[in-house]
Amino acid sequence: MRSPRSPQRYTAGSTVFCVTIAGAQGRDHRAAGPVTVWAVPKIPQVQPGDDLTALICTAVGEAELHHGDILVVTSKIVSKAEGRIVQAENREAAITAETLRAVASRPRADGEGLTRIVENRLGIVCAAAGVDASNTAPGTVLLLPQDPDASAAAMRSGIRQRLGVEVGVLISDTLGRAWRVGQTDAAIGSSGVRPLHDHRGGSDSAGRALAVTESAVADEICAMADLVKGKSSGLPVAVVRGLDHLLDPEAPGARALVRTGDQDMFRLGTDEAIAEGFRRAQDGEPLHSSEPLNP
Repeated sequence: MRSPRSPQRYTAGSTVFCVTIAGAQGRDHRAAGPVTVWAVPKIPQVQPGDDLTALICTAVGEAELHHGDILVVTSKIVSKAEGRIVQAENREAAITAETLRAVASRPRADGEGLTRIVENRLGIVCAAAGVDASNTAPGTVLLLPQDPDASAAAMRSGIRQRLGVEVGVLISDTLGRAWRVGQTDAAIGSSGVRPLHDHRGGSDSAGRALAVTESAVADEICAMADLVKGKSSGLPVAVVRGLDHLLDPEAPGARALVRTGDQDMFRLGTDEAIAEGFRRAQDGEPLHSSEPLNP
């Protein structure tokens, strides 16, 4: 039996990309044993119209993908395969087109324009509506997938047909966090994986009732996968093994992770919220929602 401290190693040339985390049988979303994650080498440059599922299956190989594995796929290659590359001499125009609602804007530290935090067409609040101008041809930008949950579902179905294994698929993108400095990868698309683990109704180790805790399991998996995929290594896909208890063919997609409406405590930036408060006060409107918040 493999020791929990002995990681499985996946080699690409002379480079090994692998992380193993020792787990233990638990009452919640914890793993029953070691969790191993590795980056998949030999994914070629993806072009519009490519069969991304076929490319991934070829790179992973039939022997390297098991029942219960979870694939984490960077959204950029999904967008490229789906032809989400658009002509845009000005990235700001593309951001405006993808924006449903402005949250906040601040001058960039380099003095070149504004950083815009917006709600995009997927309901995700993020910088620049998720519009990406890196690693695309001059005069073009890359949009997020049209429906990441549907993309993940199609990929999962394709892997089942090609390799005969039942896996989960997560599509990841890099997002900032309201309370923290820095960015981390999170799930914007999901199929076959429970995106949330609801602890409510259970109890902690001291027997106290858990009333509000929900673990963002899909986001945790995507963040872990980023440790082996990196940002500039040309490794857009990772395999996670040891979390098969989180697979559920009836699970909702990553849309379940998006907090919207009255549940969103950060609907506006500080300056924008102050301005809105003054406007509501002048108009005699309520300054806060009467709806109860689901923490």
